[in-house]
Amino acid sequence: MVIGLRVAGMLGLIAQAPGEPFRMVAEKQAAASESLYAMAQAASRGASPEQVLSEALRPYDKRISANSRRLTRQL
Repeated sequence: MVIGLRVAGMLGLIAQAPGEPFRMVAEKQAAASESLYAMAQAASRGASPEQVLSEALRPYDKRISANSRRLTRQL
């Protein structure tokens, strides 16, 4: 849903905030950094591979949920 809304905004099919394309890139960089940090912490605690992966995906899940709420409010 988030990808579809962002593409529609970049194509001019729906209104979007002026800085949305920049925000999209900046959020991905921040989420990747948080993900690596969370993985390192989990691995250093001796977590299982499944737990490490779960921790790695948590920052992305948090941002996807927030983006979905924010982008659908703009409609």
